Amino acid sequence: MSAPTARAVPGPGPVRRALAGVRWYARELSGEAKWDEYLARCDRDGTEPMTRRAFERHRDHVREGATQGRCC
Repeated sequence: MSAPTARAVPGPGPVRRALAGVRWYARELSGEAKWDEYLARCDRDGTEPMTRRAFERHRDHVREGATQGRCC
């Protein structure tokens, strides 16, 4: 009797990797990743997170204050 051979477990297929990349890109563009990073930071620091609505208002306020008065 021969010893059983170990089978290599295949990783995610190219379609799954592509979809994961698209999902990551969409989350980065929409700001969803920022919210998750904020929640992780609050959890790590032991602080109470603000509501999602307050978080988005704060982000908008900061973004509006950093606008350029010129095109370039």
